[in-house]
Amino acid sequence: MSQRVLVTAGASGIGLSIVKAFAAANRSSRIHICDIDERAGLALVDQLPGVTFTKADVCKEDDVRRLFDDVQRELGGLDVLVNNAGIAGETAPVESYDPQIFRQVLDVNVMGNFLVAQAAIPLLKQSPSASILIMSSLAGRFGYANRSAYSASKWALVGLAKTLALELGPYGITSNSIHPGATQGERFMNVLKDRAACTGTTLEAQMQLALRNQSVQRVTEPDDIAALVLFLAGPHARTISGQMFAMDGDSKAAN
Repeated sequence: MSQRVLVTAGASGIGLSIVKAFAAANRSSRIHICDIDERAGLALVDQLPGVTFTKADVCKEDDVRRLFDDVQRELGGLDVLVNNAGIAGETAPVESYDPQIFRQVLDVNVMGNFLVAQAAIPLLKQSPSASILIMSSLAGRFGYANRSAYSASKWALVGLAKTLALELGPYGITSNSIHPGATQGERFMNVLKDRAACTGTTLEAQMQLALRNQSVQRVTEPDDIAALVLFLAGPHARTISGQMFAMDGDSKAAN
């Protein structure tokens, strides 16, 4: 099935795996990405035919307007929005958390998701089969010690995804949130390093702690998350909306 897809923060990590999955699933699909890393975005355009790119910061309204000008020009419409952009913030207890960094995390993770979804809605309403996928986190299901801003922002995304499902369901548009836990990649390793530094423990100890509360004690692969995105954006998921999809090895907490 040929689709017109927008992936925010699509030049690396989970976003990159999602872009590659859509490209591999149907060569006639057209995929637009935005990212703040211009070099990585342009490199991906060179690697994958059918992918176009806009350098954009999703929490800046002017950037989002420019992004959707490019989406309209490059794709001619939109069938799938993958709201993947987000930042981790600092690792610190609430008592000493920097308020400026807290605001920055909410700005990118929540306001950025809101602005992109808001701009996408008119295009999605024109699609015969449209989907919104919002990348939340394991931290959007549990409290998360020393990660207050990140957890608060990821919980907020659940409310946004469910509200979009209610408002857009009459137009046949689905909206779901995805909640990865420990996911293979540089970002996860950086989180573990920050937690080790914050608690005075080792990286190995933090890895063991992260997996200890999982029934399935293994790290999720980005390609597995991408496969779920493809399914939820596909023809067999047209009545799946307003749901939270955990991919965390049956975690019992955000450790």
